[in-house]
Amino acid sequence: MRIFHYFFKALCIFSVFAMFTSCYSKKELVYLQNPEYSTLYPTQVKNRRPEYKIQPNDVLYVTIQNPDTETYQFFNQGNQTMNQRGGNEASLFLLGYSVDQNGDISLPLLGQIKIVNLTLIEAQNIIQTEVDKYLRNSSVNLKLVSFKISVLGDVRSPGYYYVYNGQCTVLEALALAGDLEPQANRGNIKLVRQTENGAEVILLDMTNPDLINSKYYYMLPNDVLYVEPTKQQITRLNFQPIGIGFSAISAIGVVVSIILNLRAKKD
Repeated sequence: MRIFHYFFKALCIFSVFAMFTSCYSKKELVYLQNPEYSTLYPTQVKNRRPEYKIQPNDVLYVTIQNPDTETYQFFNQGNQTMNQRGGNEASLFLLGYSVDQNGDISLPLLGQIKIVNLTLIEAQNIIQTEVDKYLRNSSVNLKLVSFKISVLGDVRSPGYYYVYNGQCTVLEALALAGDLEPQANRGNIKLVRQTENGAEVILLDMTNPDLINSKYYYMLPNDVLYVEPTKQQITRLNFQPIGIGFSAISAIGVVVSIILNLRAKKD
């Protein structure tokens, strides 16, 4: 029976240790921690959203509005088919206008138009200038439909998400993925971004209020966020097999104890 006493004592110590290793403080969980934030007045943050510049492989939604029905149908055949199919991501990719490796977009009648490294408004104005050479009373509308981001790791719904409003912050990206899990490491989130020179990786601290000042606060198309687990979570995962083993041994101990008690009563 002394063996079971020592085993029970060890099990209690393990339970207390596991409880403390799985606890989290407020400092680890709260975003954008700043004691200067006030309920009386807003805290001004000087951060301007960067305007996205068109890159090769972007997919654009281009419509050319014209009062003449035949003219409209000629320039917007792909968009009509897209509307019939429901406008899902596959339709947007297949029927949208892709920017080639030279930075050009090919439009009916207008031919190749270079729009790489231009903002959407600048590209729309250039296309409008080309349209005005052939048509009267026409207006061009241009949207980026390939704004996709990926969120991986310790979030509730990892995956990739399409953004249709033209901008997305890091907080909005995490919201799309259902927010961080409680055990996620909020101080060491990796942002992977594709650039002309290759991929760059930056670490983001969600608890730091200066994040809003950073140029990385705003997501760009094809950005990837990876959320790591905390050390407490890793420790807890490592102790799970040990916990299962203790539970099994405990169950065996209870059975053996019952058998020994029954034998003692018979004797």
